[in-house]
Parts: sequence; C-alpha cells; structure tokens
Amino acid sequence: MTLLAETGGTWPIWLTAICFLLLVMIVVSLFTLALRKFARTHHEDNREDARAQKAVMQNPSAFMAASMEAVIRKLKEQERELERLHQEERERAEQTLRLSEAVTRHMPAGLLVVSAAGLIISANPAAETTLGLRALPFRRYNEALGADSELTNLLGRCLKEGLVFRRGLIRHVTPEGELRRLGVTISPIEPETATVSGAICLLSDLTELTLLQKQVQLKENLAALGELSAGIAHEFKNGLATISGYAQMLRSETTPSEVAECAARILDQTRSITHVVTEFLKYARPLEMADEQVAVQPLVERVAAEAGETQPEVSIFIDGQFSDVSGDEALLRQALLNLVRNAAEAAHSAPAGGRVRIRGIVNAKAGGGIQQISVLDNGPGIPPADLPRIFQPFYTTKTQGTGLGLAIVQKIILQHGGSVEARNRSQGGAEFIVTLPVRRQVEETVESALGGI
Repeated sequence: MTLLAETGGTWPIWLTAICFLLLVMIVVSLFTLALRKFARTHHEDNREDARAQKAVMQNPSAFMAASMEAVIRKLKEQERELERLHQEERERAEQTLRLSEAVTRHMPAGLLVVSAAGLIISANPAAETTLGLRALPFRRYNEALGADSELTNLLGRCLKEGLVFRRGLIRHVTPEGELRRLGVTISPIEPETATVSGAICLLSDLTELTLLQKQVQLKENLAALGELSAGIAHEFKNGLATISGYAQMLRSETTPSEVAECAARILDQTRSITHVVTEFLKYARPLEMADEQVAVQPLVERVAAEAGETQPEVSIFIDGQFSDVSGDEALLRQALLNLVRNAAEAAHSAPAGGRVRIRGIVNAKAGGGIQQISVLDNGPGIPPADLPRIFQPFYTTKTQGTGLGLAIVQKIILQHGGSVEARNRSQGGAEFIVTLPVRRQVEETVESALGGI
C-alpha cells in the first residue's frame, strides 16, 4: 500500500518490461518446437523416399518384373475382350449361315449355283426334285444335266456371254425318261471386274400348269368352234330357207318376170352364204404374214382415202405421230380399213355431220417402241351391253353384217403382237385403239439380255 501510494497507484516500468519479455520468450519457444516437429516429420518422409529409391536402384529387376506383370495383365484383359467379340461374331455368322441354308433348303423353287469352271457349287432339294437328279453338288453341270439339254445350253451361254434368261420355258427329260416343262431364270454372278464368276439358276416345275393351260385352251377352242359352227349353221339355215322358198315359188310361177325375180333373190342368198363362208375362212385359216417394214403414215392416208370413197359425206381427219412398224402391210391395211369404215358408217347419221379422226401416238420408251392408232367417231357409240362381245365371231348389230369383221381385226392385230380395244367417248361416239409394237418380237422360249445380279 505504501509502495502504490508512493508511485501514485501505477505499475512500475521495469515490471511491465519484464512481463513483456517473458511473453515473447514463450511465443518463440512454442514456434521453435512446432518448427522442429515439422522438420523432423519431413525428414522422416524424405528418408523413407530415399530408402525406396535406394531399394529400386538396388533391385531394378523387381521393378521391371512388376511393370511387365501389369502390362501382361492389361493385355490379357484385352485378349479376353477380343475373344468375346470374336465369339459373338462367329455366333452371328453361324446363325446367318444356318438361316441362309434353311431358306435355301426349304424354298419351293429349285436353286442351282454353278461356278465359272462349270461345277455345281450348290443345289437345294427342290432343284434335285425338279430335275429328277440326286447328288448334284461338285459335279459338272453339262455331265449332270446332259450335254445337249436346253438347260445346259442356257447355262453355257450365261457363263460364256454373261446373258440373262428370264422366265423361260424349256423341256427337260429326267433320267427315267419323263418329259417335264421347266420355268427357268438364269443370271450371271459378276464381281466388280465384270468377269463372270458363276451363274445362278432358279427352276420351277411347270409341267402340270402347262398341261392345265393346254386343257383350258382346248376347252376355249372347242367352245369358240361351237359358237362358230352355230353361227355358220344359223346363216346357212336362213339362206337355205330363203332359197327353198323361192325355188318352190318358181315351180308355181309361169311369167318370165316372176321367174327372173325369184332367180335373182336366189342368187343374192347364195352370194350371202358365199360371203359368210369366205369371211369365216379368213378368220379360221392361219395367217401367212410377211415380215417387212411398214410405213404407217402412208398406210393410214390410203385407208382414209378408201373409206372416204364409200362414205363421201363423212369427214376423215388424220393427226398425230406415226412411225414404221414391222409386219404385213396388206393385213394391217385390212384391219385399219375395217375399223375406219365402221367408224364412218356409225358417224354417217350424226346430226352435226359425220366426222372420223385417225390419231397416231408413238411411245419410244415402251420396250422397243409402241405405235398407237386410235379411230374416233362422233356416232351414237356402242351400247354398254355390246362392248364385251363386239370382238366375238358372228356377233353383230348390223342387219347385213356377218359378225366376223371385228373378230378378224382382232386376230390380225394379235398376230402382230399388238392389241385392240373399244370404248365409248365421254363426249359421244366410240373409239377403237390399236396398239402395235414398232419391232415385232418373234415368240421365243426365253428372253435374254446382258446384265447380272
């Protein structure tokens, strides 16, 4: 109390300085201890690294072995992955092969694959059944099928010339001597080098179908013959009845004028019967056709002039495009003249004046080219009930007609490889459309063209 009083109640300066120094020493001591501890820990780590580096330097083979072991382990993992992928590819390839073999084995059409060397690489069961042969693979096609058979000739041309044969109908004799009708399609196998490396042949047994078609055709021919016979019998019956009536009248008549009149009518009926027989023979007799180039434009002009002479009051016009066609000019003239005359007769009684138009259209892109000739008139048209029957023999709506004109037209056009159809025009009148190929194709058993699969 005395000391605080003497100093005025405050700490002495020397005591404050001592306390400050003690505090600084404590802080420095703590920092020093921490620094030493960090240095000791870092030194121990460095010493361990040094020992590890020293161990590596002292034993490099162990390090290399460990590295190689890691690389080998990685390669084995990649090998296992590649093996798994290869296994999946093999399974997919085997599955595709099994599917392809199953499709080939069970397909209804016969399949032959022939190599460029002439060996049969593959033949499915349908091909062996169709051909009546067994164990076809790895045999030469000309030995297995016969050196002179039609199928051998087609396969040889395909392999040699690269020809394609589509939808052909050929004859094939089995080893048992059975004759079969086969439908064939043959195409070459061509790689990028355009060298034929083989041929693929599809086969179908059409024997039963061909026989059925022949039977149907025979029935149709017999039915047509029956209709023709009925038509001829009807015409003959009418003519003979008229002749018989006038002959009986001759026996009772005495004046020369009545005798002459009856004789004239008998002659008319005999001429009518002769005309029917002549027209029937034209229809029934096979056509002998010339194969020549026919200029359609001048032919149409001559037909129009001849038809105009018989119907001078009917105007006949010609327009459009006309080309040359291969065929028989006389037969084509007969067919077109019949159509134009019919059109002129139909337009004869038109209120506004009869008009007939002959129009030509050439389509050069259709096959080898198509010439279309349309005959249009402004007459009354064709009754709808008669349209399906106008090309039938002995069907006619004319009082003096034989019913063979349009039937003969259809036969001529069909013989030229074309077609003819009739229809009514929306503005009135009828239209007959004749379609002719520019180059008439001779019927063959196969169609061939260059190309490949």
